[in-house]
Amino acid sequence: MPATADLHALGQSLWLDNITRPMLDDGQIQRYIDGYSVTGLTSNPSIFDKALGTGAYDDAIRAKAGAGVTDEDLFFDLAIEDLRRAADAFLAVHERTSGVDGWVSLEVSPELAYDTGATVAAAKALHARAGRPNLFIKIPGTEQGLPAIEEVIAAGVPVNVTLLFSAAQYTAAAEAYMRGIERRVADGLDPAVGSVASVFMSRWDAAVADSAPAGLRHRLALAVGGDTYRAYRSLLDSERWQRLEGEGARPQRLLWASTSTKDPAAPDTLYVSGLAAPLTVNTMPDGTLEAMHDHGELGDPLPADGGDCDEVLAAFGVAGVDVAALAAKLQVDGAASFVAAWNDLIGHIGSQSAAVA
Repeated sequence: MPATADLHALGQSLWLDNITRPMLDDGQIQRYIDGYSVTGLTSNPSIFDKALGTGAYDDAIRAKAGAGVTDEDLFFDLAIEDLRRAADAFLAVHERTSGVDGWVSLEVSPELAYDTGATVAAAKALHARAGRPNLFIKIPGTEQGLPAIEEVIAAGVPVNVTLLFSAAQYTAAAEAYMRGIERRVADGLDPAVGSVASVFMSRWDAAVADSAPAGLRHRLALAVGGDTYRAYRSLLDSERWQRLEGEGARPQRLLWASTSTKDPAAPDTLYVSGLAAPLTVNTMPDGTLEAMHDHGELGDPLPADGGDCDEVLAAFGVAGVDVAALAAKLQVDGAASFVAAWNDLIGHIGSQSAAVA
């Protein structure tokens, strides 16, 4: 049995971190569903930007471009068309699991990362525009994003919290989610609103690649993962959460993101095998998914107490790495990189619209 099936049996959901129109047209996504235990999908502006560069969207752009259509609206039209198809492909999974799994994700403009009100308005509008029950709206877990997450959850819109890097950032996002659910309970509304909290992994090791002592190479991300998983399991055991669960709420599942290995000297399945844990999601690009299916191996799952994460994080502290400060920097840098990818994407949409006009 391939390791992807082992992960599914462990209780971890495998999601694809990629989408293109050709992948939908040629059945590749359906093959991942049928043969690789894939039960969901995530997207971001960088993914769509790469897809646009293939020319696969030229005909659609030609048909949609016209007077009064902004480049941003044109992008969301294209993205929503693809994500509706993906959502429909995963709908059977969504229904079979009573809404626990089978999700796809659409991101608000990264330019809104520090604008609470605009994020709330965009999230509600995009979810209504997409018109699919199994579609998350991605909102960054920045300081300004947290109240937006609460407000959007309170409005009943499913949310994928993105751009989280640490246990502290995850906990802040989880508390925003719970506040939104508590408001729904107080108002007599259905508290079963889907959500995941996406914690980025590989960027940790990339950030210390030139400074980590030899014995600590490729260990920071997994230590942060262990610390975050401990916080997650502790929250699920808390009286506050159990009260909400008793009202019918669903856990906001912890999702491992950015799980492709950046260092060729590290195993290509490092952030999949090393983050195997029940009650979680791992979203990975197709190359990492293929590697895990082909030759991945499953070791012991992450322990609920975080294992040796405290020891490893302390060792990085001794080596001069301020983990909390680095988490804050990674979030700021991540938001900036998402804006850069967004600007590239919208620029390419504009160029292609002009070229096919």
